[in-house]
Amino acid sequence: MNCIASRIRTPTFLLITAAGVMVAVGCHDDMYNQPRYEPLEPSSFFADGRSSRPLVPGTILRDAIASDSVLATGRENGELVTELPVELTETLLQRGRERFNIFCSVCHGRTGEGNGMIVQRGFTKPPTYHSDRLRGVPIGHFFDVATHGFGRMPAYAAQVPVEDRWAIAAYIRALQLSQYAEVTELP
Repeated sequence: MNCIASRIRTPTFLLITAAGVMVAVGCHDDMYNQPRYEPLEPSSFFADGRSSRPLVPGTILRDAIASDSVLATGRENGELVTELPVELTETLLQRGRERFNIFCSVCHGRTGEGNGMIVQRGFTKPPTYHSDRLRGVPIGHFFDVATHGFGRMPAYAAQVPVEDRWAIAAYIRALQLSQYAEVTELP
């Protein structure tokens, strides 16, 4: 009985294995050797002879900010903006505080005095945000410095998105106000 079952199983097993191998080889060849163009390779399919197609006119990257806008540069007519170009909300300030504590406080300290942890370990101290000079600069200055860097501070444009840089600038203004607000001005 064992011998008969073995004889029946062997041809069936061989048939299934052969079919599986043929399917696998067939699929691999079609998917592995697909017709395709390399970047910038000429093409006879399109009238202009190019395989790379130009963007449709008016195409804009999703969530993109125009590179010459006030939001992206912090400047209007070549001058640093004096007003925050986004709506000032509690959420914006909370985001600014969070991003400031992550990216800025290591040098500037949590209060903006310029006594962050790496300063305590010997790195050059940045100026305090509470100096008369920095309290008097336009808010666009903080965005510009975060974007392009200044002195020993590197540019953070690659690490911190535009919206977060504005949130940080707004939070720096809040830090400045926290040290110099008049009691009569408080609600």
